[in-house]
Amino acid sequence: MDRLENTVRPYAWGSTTAIPRLLGEEPTGEPQAEMWMGAHPGAPSRTPRGPLNEVIDKAPEEELGSRTVARFGPRLPFLLKILAAGAPLSLQVHPDLEQAKEGYADEERRGIPVDAPHRNYKDANHKPELICALTEFDGLCGFRAPDEAAELLAGLGVDSLKPYVDLLHAHPEEDALREVLTAVLSADPEAMAHTVGEATTACARLGGAYAPYADIAHHYPGDPGVIAAMLLNHVQLQPGEALYLGAGVPHAYLNGLGVEIMANSDNVLRCGLTPKHVDVPELLRIVRFEASDPGVLRPEASDDGEEVYETPIDEFRLSRYVLAEGAAPRELTRATPQILLCTAGTVRAGELLLAAGQSVFVPAGETAEVSGAGTVFRATVVA
Repeated sequence: MDRLENTVRPYAWGSTTAIPRLLGEEPTGEPQAEMWMGAHPGAPSRTPRGPLNEVIDKAPEEELGSRTVARFGPRLPFLLKILAAGAPLSLQVHPDLEQAKEGYADEERRGIPVDAPHRNYKDANHKPELICALTEFDGLCGFRAPDEAAELLAGLGVDSLKPYVDLLHAHPEEDALREVLTAVLSADPEAMAHTVGEATTACARLGGAYAPYADIAHHYPGDPGVIAAMLLNHVQLQPGEALYLGAGVPHAYLNGLGVEIMANSDNVLRCGLTPKHVDVPELLRIVRFEASDPGVLRPEASDDGEEVYETPIDEFRLSRYVLAEGAAPRELTRATPQILLCTAGTVRAGELLLAAGQSVFVPAGETAEVSGAGTVFRATVVA
């Protein structure tokens, strides 16, 4: 197995303290948003044998296993991250696999550069993802029932929101949500900024259920995404709880530290809370306009102590072990590649000692014997 050296991405929404605190380092004062573990070409992990993507390219079946290569091609199908949100991320959705293939092919035909700011599809893959909280973690996930969203908006007492309240009451669920989100994102920017300003003042005054939206508006004043966010479920995860985010589900992370795993893609359609490009027509084609329970996940324990976060896709499988000092070592062997990440205490993986925030790559078919006193997350593939 190989110890990984991982890149921390300094996105503006990142916490200045959470990742340094996990790693036992002094904060630099700069935001540290995501630490990437994997073979994504944008920031591949480094190993003693070279960048992980190049290691895999040289011998994909040896590193990934024949089943993984046959199913997903000669590349690691997941990306593992530590994510530290100090401010809200953009409100966004991800396409399903068919939509991603169609969108990517269309933009390729039209000659839109992959790095163009108005490009929607960076690749032809979908991007289901799972976030598991390491601290208390706030987020938005999926639409509220229209009546609940109407009640929340009406409670602000803002006259310019009344048409949206009426729409939410007057139509079937799918039509109501579609019409209101379309109206919010297509409104005159100056008029919407005024509406958001009034709503922000009301949220700050009312507090309680409105407090998260006052904080969002503090970071994104005048942004229509503030009103769009109020159509969504607000979720507060406790450490160890998780959310699975499938295609078409609008969501945003607001605050907290977590372990995130996703299919190896960078396809994002934004709804707001961002200075970046918002393609409203394409976004509306991708969003699933249906109210849903956020579906907080808790791990299911197996006989050997592995706690698995069950999801409906095969590109990744996330689990964790909470290890006790003096307990028998656990032998972790799979026919698929693994990344092991220590998030608490000190864990030994084979001959390598891992402190919090450190990780290793285990090629397919190799055994990682883990022991110690701490928590280790196991990322692998269902194949």
